[in-house]
Order: sequence, then structure tokens, then C-alpha cells
Amino acid sequence: MKFLLCTLLTAIISITASAQNLQKGDYGYLYCHMSGRGEWTAFALSRDGYHYKDLLNGDSIFSPGEHARIEGGTRDAFIARKHDNTGYLMVTTDMCVSKSKKWDNYGIDLLTSDDLVHWKSVTFDFRKGPSIFSNPQAPDCYKDYSTIDRVWAPQIFWDPNYSWENGKKGGYFIYYSLLNREEEGYDRVYYSYADESFTQLTKPKLLFDWGYATIDADINYLQSDGLYHMLIKKEGGKPGIYTATAKSLTGPWNEPDSADYVSFEGDKKCEGSSAFQLTGDSTWRVAYVEYTSRPSHYRICKADKYLRNFSSPVDIEGVAAPQHGSFMRLTKEEYRRLEQLESISPQTKKSSH
Repeated sequence: MKFLLCTLLTAIISITASAQNLQKGDYGYLYCHMSGRGEWTAFALSRDGYHYKDLLNGDSIFSPGEHARIEGGTRDAFIARKHDNTGYLMVTTDMCVSKSKKWDNYGIDLLTSDDLVHWKSVTFDFRKGPSIFSNPQAPDCYKDYSTIDRVWAPQIFWDPNYSWENGKKGGYFIYYSLLNREEEGYDRVYYSYADESFTQLTKPKLLFDWGYATIDADINYLQSDGLYHMLIKKEGGKPGIYTATAKSLTGPWNEPDSADYVSFEGDKKCEGSSAFQLTGDSTWRVAYVEYTSRPSHYRICKADKYLRNFSSPVDIEGVAAPQHGSFMRLTKEEYRRLEQLESISPQTKKSSH
């Protein structure tokens, strides 16, 4: 009996410690990204994680206007598997600078799919305030939501330990940058929780405030040290992509290590980092946009198993217009299915709400 109890306790501790997005597949990689040609979501496939092939010639995999109900553009796409491996999730910044002519926006889009081809979605316009969230009576982060100026670069992390008001366990931790110029002086990182249906969202809560603007957070759990690691773009102090760590998703997050950052771009500015691991490799690859140059460069560099000591940057290959996005490993079946996307007619490909 003692042996069984110890075994069960060890399993529970292990599950809690290794809470993270589901990783599966050893055949190839999907690069899901905003197109540099326009504000839509594009796919590219790779067998080795470095050399890619655009799907649909880099055109949109779905109608951005259909899913981005505020501004009609889907930026900064982040893709992940559902925690129970029953499908796929995506979050995008609902934003279209080409139409609005300004770098502000007001919400995000949450999308689900059973096959990576057909997508359904809900849109959250944060200006509408408490009524759009699943816990309207919870404390508010702002006095007035209607003056929100930015809701940028959302990402997903499955948290099996989150408890809903009805006692149900588990939720999708959605983290993003917010700015409300009437009530705060710079962009800070907030978080909400989405339910398993990916159609409900809790009110924003502040994740951290380091005293300067921060955007484009990318969180991963590392088996190597049992910590959550976050890549983040600092816009205050010395700009760049830095790392911070925490023992839990909701923090406290330590301040970024000022000596450990993507330094090989010199004075050129970088953003949109996305870390992933190659199959069978304990080290990491970190992709990011170097956007000072014209044209800009989308690079993939190496990091060690602790997601530190960045090195060996190279440009991504085979993608005509790479921009801020994310990476997901694929099975052979998924890879082949996406290759067939080329033969699916636009009418068939279009998703329903």
C-alpha cells in the first residue's frame, strides 16, 4: 500500500510539474504565421525545422475577415494542440493596420479546428468590458475598458491545475500584452483563462510589471530545470529579446537576465520570438523577427537545453513572407493532410463561425 501511495504521489507531482502544451509528432514541422505580405494567417511545412515550403503560396489558410470580426486581420498566430489531443487551437491578434492606419487594436480571436484545415472562432472585443468575460463579477484591471488601445500577441498554455468557480479543473492560460493609455503608461503582460471549449475567457489579470514596456511573451516549460521560461521583448531599458523564469505560470516572474539575450543582431530591433524543440533534441531553436533591416529577416537561432546561450542565427528558408508566428511538430498523417491543402478549393476550405 505504501508503495502504491508513493507511486501515485510521484505521478501527481510529475504531472503538476510538467504542465505544458501537448507535444506530438516526429515527421515534420508546421510554421503558422502572419504573412509579411498582409494581415492574414499562413502555413508552411518543413521536415527538418529550417527549410520550409509555403502552403497555398503563402496565402491565407482561412478568410481573415470571417474570423477577425473587429478589424478583419489576423496577426501573430500562435498554434497548439488541445491538451487531450482531440484537435487544435489558435489565437491571433485581431488587427489590420492596412485598414486602420494605426498601431492600435482592441481584441483577440480564439480559433479551434479538428483537422488543421477547417476553423471555427470567437472574437473578444475588450472595449466592451466585463460583459464579454465569463466572470463579470471578478475584480477589474481597469476602471474603463472602452479606452483600451492594444491587445497584442496572445499565446496559449494548458494549465491542468486551474480551478473554475464550478470546481472543474484545467484551463487554457492565454497571455498577451495590454495597453490602456488612459490608465497606464506602457504595455504590460496580462493573462486570462479560456475554458476547454475555447469559447469563454476570464477577465484580464496582470501577469507582471517590470516598469517598462514588454510585448511578445513566449512561455515554455523546461524539463531540464523544472521552471517556466519566458522569452520577452523589452521595449524599455536596453531593448532586445530576453529571458525570465518562474516556478509557476502565474509567477512571480523574475526580471530578465540582462546578460542573457539575443545579442548578435547588434542595434537592430527584434520581436516575435517563438521557441521550439527539434524531434529527439533536448536543446532549443528560437525564431524571431529582425525588423530594422529592409527587407526584414526572420531568423532561427540555437539555445541550450536551459533555453539560454543563444547562438548560430540563420534565416528561415523557403517562406516567401515570414513574420511573427509559432511552430508545432507534426505526425506523418498531419503533414500529408496539410500537403493536400493545395487541392482543397477555397469554398471547401472556408470555415463556419
